Amino acid sequence: MAEMQPSVLVVEDEPAQREVLAYNLESEGFRVIKAADGNEALLLIEEENPDLILLDWMLPGTSGIEICRQIKVKPAFRMTPVIMLSARSEEVDKVRGLEIGADDYIVKPYSVVELLARVKAQLRRTRPASVGERLTYADILLDAESHKVFRGQHELKLGPTEFRLLTTFMEKPGRVWGREQLLDRVWGRDIYVDTRTVDVHIGRLRKALSSQGGDDPIRTVRGAGYALG
Repeated sequence: MAEMQPSVLVVEDEPAQREVLAYNLESEGFRVIKAADGNEALLLIEEENPDLILLDWMLPGTSGIEICRQIKVKPAFRMTPVIMLSARSEEVDKVRGLEIGADDYIVKPYSVVELLARVKAQLRRTRPASVGERLTYADILLDAESHKVFRGQHELKLGPTEFRLLTTFMEKPGRVWGREQLLDRVWGRDIYVDTRTVDVHIGRLRKALSSQGGDDPIRTVRGAGYALG
């Protein structure tokens, strides 16, 4: 079963740099997708919907700045964190990168430790459970590190799939998730699962959440999917 590893797209045209980044990210538990230029990056963003993008400024063909602009105008990817990597240390370049929508800007040469810290800082905002944060919604507490869920004073018993479903909902309360999106996020893209399986596991999650008498916080949105709250 696919674990909910956060995925990072590395867009870097220098093969050696790309491999060093990939190696360090993978050893921290990230799933890494690699692109050598902007066009490949744009295709992979659509296909893979990464959790974070590390984007080199100087790319062959379309520049990193232009790629960043294209990412940030698409509603589906507007909230995806983009960290620009650049040898340009001028303040004006940094400002331009941030103005175009980059969430952070790291000047080369950079320390790997600092880069990983910045990656985790961005993910803490968008995928908090993936970096071990505790999530709360109403009277529900999910502790990603210890893999425990509490409702009020009671610890709830959840299977691994239900735990991943709840994590997905609690990272984005109110967001409506379609069945296909839940399959991608919870089961992984490489696994074929019938969409009805989602309904079965949502049923189990609802039962677990209400097992101590609390009301069901999961909403069915007709024709669209499910949402928390």
